[in-house]
Amino acid sequence: MPGTLVRAVVAPPLCCALLLTTAACGGDDDGARSASASANPSASPAPSASAERQRLAKTRFVANAGLAAGATYQWIVKPYRAGTFKKGADGRTFALVKAGLAGAFAYNRLKAAAENAKGDPLLSKAVAPLTAGIDSLKDLGTKFRKGEVGEGDVGAFESVINSVKEAGRSAGAEVKDQVPSTSQLGG
Repeated sequence: MPGTLVRAVVAPPLCCALLLTTAACGGDDDGARSASASANPSASPAPSASAERQRLAKTRFVANAGLAAGATYQWIVKPYRAGTFKKGADGRTFALVKAGLAGAFAYNRLKAAAENAKGDPLLSKAVAPLTAGIDSLKDLGTKFRKGEVGEGDVGAFESVINSVKEAGRSAGAEVKDQVPSTSQLGG
């Protein structure tokens, strides 16, 4: 009970101090602009919430699609082309485990990118036809980990990644490969 009393006494002044600090530093600039815009209709408008949402949607799309592309290339396509997934190859088991993690990670990031694309009308139209392709990758991570991977599986990842990159490019959201760290794959 004493802890609750302390929280009840300390919390309100702390909140007020934070709010006053934010206002003093100009942190509530958007609220001031919108208040002055409603008082004076001829004032220049602030960026709309939907414009900001669209900009963030593209940024998030590019980040998520870039991570998916980087993981796919680094830990699936590149080792496959090097022959690391073939039986008897040095480091095959480790490469397959990493490919499995990369496959699951890339699928997760592609789903997130498709969700981000919904925030921008042009990007949404470009990415919408690709959702079936993204969904088809769902179980490939497990297939990689079990060592049951073939050229078609690697090609499926590469094809979907290239389609997502092209959709982004056509909507003005250039996607560049970003190789995630090994800890990001497992996280």
